[in-house]
Amino acid sequence: MTISNRIAALEESATLKVAALCQQLRSEGVDVIGLSLGEPDFPAPAHVKQAAIDAINNDISHYGPTPGFPALRQAIADTLNKDIKDYPVKPYNANEIVVSVGAKQALCNAIEALIGPGDEVIMPTPCWVSYVEMVKIAQGESVLVKTTMENNFCLTAEQLEAAITPKTKLLMLCSPNNPTGSVYTLENLQALVEVLKKHPHVNVLADEIYQHILYTGKHETLAQFPELEDRLIIINGVSKAYAMTGYRIGWLASHDKELITAVKRLQGQTISCATTIAQKAAEAAYAGPQDCVEEMRQAFHRRRDLIVGLAKEIPGMKTLEPQGAFYLFPDVTAYFGKQYNGQTINTADDVVTYLLQEAHVACVSGSAFGEDNCIRFSYATSEDLIIEAMRRMKEALAKLV
Repeated sequence: MTISNRIAALEESATLKVAALCQQLRSEGVDVIGLSLGEPDFPAPAHVKQAAIDAINNDISHYGPTPGFPALRQAIADTLNKDIKDYPVKPYNANEIVVSVGAKQALCNAIEALIGPGDEVIMPTPCWVSYVEMVKIAQGESVLVKTTMENNFCLTAEQLEAAITPKTKLLMLCSPNNPTGSVYTLENLQALVEVLKKHPHVNVLADEIYQHILYTGKHETLAQFPELEDRLIIINGVSKAYAMTGYRIGWLASHDKELITAVKRLQGQTISCATTIAQKAAEAAYAGPQDCVEEMRQAFHRRRDLIVGLAKEIPGMKTLEPQGAFYLFPDVTAYFGKQYNGQTINTADDVVTYLLQEAHVACVSGSAFGEDNCIRFSYATSEDLIIEAMRRMKEALAKLV
């Protein structure tokens, strides 16, 4: 069959590609340590699993409402409203939430509903691998704005102002950030909001999927700014905070009725609804005890400290200390031009290939995220595996001359 040009132009997800390669190598007997996927290694909380079991036993097995069960949407709205209760902004209600099959689909829904041919979407890079491809599906234009390690990989007000044109339809921000682990401070966000106040045609999408995996201060949400409340889209879900990646429940929140209506119409013609059993599990996650979230956050914090300390012991590896999420994003340009056994390292892609071949450690090239000088490690794995992976990498990189 001849595939449409629109779909044929899509790139394969770099993170999923590396994960598949890891599985293939393991099936061949290679002892590969995978640091490529952003997936918590913890089990889902016990009360969440019980809610899913109860849903099965209670025959919650038929189609649900397209935007999600009302009780789940209310639990999400309640959670959102706790975050913004101290700010002069409108609270969210259940009718302003659409539940989807993961935050990835919620992102895709928002972009499909808003973006058309010629519309520009501003993305600070490095950014998540799927953002550009989602805009490509919608036939929009991605405007990539390169951030720097010196600015903590955060978009500045000056960069935003320079990137906005009459065609700009959307700004996408992810904080805490994948792949860098950077977090936008209140001051960062206030500066961006001052620019956005001058450009009311620019909508804002806040990807807050790593909201609860934060190591310093409190999460600063764009939902706290009244200037943005009618043009803001919030994306979140249960995958990262509750270790529920396979349940595939994410959501979109917006005060804009036209957008919510469009997303429901789109979802009704594509998936009908998110899996009902998983929705009941997600309701339990939001409405139930939250100590599990803090326990996992503390574990990630310990792992962050561990991997940063070990990275600093590797000559040539330059990195910031992540403030959130569970990724390390070191600059590896110190290895460019070096060789081992006739193999020359010229790019971050080459570093990733070399580490997989020589150290049997899988990570992802920064080129997949729009940053050619870095590579990404996920430390969402055990401390023992982190220690062993970093030992292997240190030995392998020391062989380069």
